[in-house]
Amino acid sequence: MTRRSSHSRLKAEINIVPYIDVMLVLLVIFMVTAPLLNQGVEVDLPKAPAEPINTHNQDSEVVVLSIRKDGGCFLNVGAGQAQLVNCDTLEPQRQIIGDLLTHKPQPPVLVRADRELVYDRVIRAMTALNKAGASKVGLSTAPPDEPVHR
Repeated sequence: MTRRSSHSRLKAEINIVPYIDVMLVLLVIFMVTAPLLNQGVEVDLPKAPAEPINTHNQDSEVVVLSIRKDGGCFLNVGAGQAQLVNCDTLEPQRQIIGDLLTHKPQPPVLVRADRELVYDRVIRAMTALNKAGASKVGLSTAPPDEPVHR
């Protein structure tokens, strides 16, 4: 019969070092990929008090045409990467957009134009979207600055 001394008690411990390593790796992966998810075209939108469009309950993807201050046009479908297109013809994406806009219900179509852009440029881009099959086109704005309370 062997007796255990009080110093040789069983200890129940969990080694958490591997878990910390895994969490740090996941954190680094998240930090690297998060900016890529919001990749888009930098546009200085005009400010206006407008209600946001609810696009979360739509089965289809949102079509966004962004027009930079220098006149460059970029077309974005859903979460995909923005593609450089001709503002007047939407080439080389015209066929893809035309096919997408024939679905029922039609996906939301938004134009994000820089606030300093010439109005004619925006209208030409909206006309190209209309010719591609967009029946309704919305204009995207930024929320107004908060008023200063004194």
